[in-house]
Formats: sequence, structure tokens, C-alpha cells
Amino acid sequence: MEIKKEALDTILNSNINFKRLYSAHLKLKTKIKDLNKKKFPTTTESAQKKQHQKKKLILKDKMEVILGQA
Repeated sequence: MEIKKEALDTILNSNINFKRLYSAHLKLKTKIKDLNKKKFPTTTESAQKKQHQKKKLILKDKMEVILGQA
């Protein structure tokens, strides 16, 4: 789901729950990006990456629900 920057700014300023979800989503995105940089990740790092990806998708789904209600 694409959202315009103005609409994103508006909902970030008006909905605390969305802002919290968005912040957590960005943190997970950064963690996943850092794990992707590793050429030879350990088994633990690979498992963490998959867990972060799942959490990130869950957060995205929750944000889309909020956007659908707006």
C-alpha cells in the first residue's frame, strides 16, 4: 500500500498507536538491513532475521488496518 508523505505525516501526528507501530517497523527494517549485509550469517543471525521479518510484516498489517480506518 502506497501512502503519500503528507498523509503519512498527518497520521503520524494524529495517531499515537500508528506512530508507535511505524517507529517499531523502521527499527526492524534497519536490523534486517544490517543482517543482510553479513556475507556469512550465523544460524542465530539467520533465525533473528526471519523473526524480525515476521514481526515487521505483522506491524505493516496493523498499520494498514489503521490506514484503512482513516
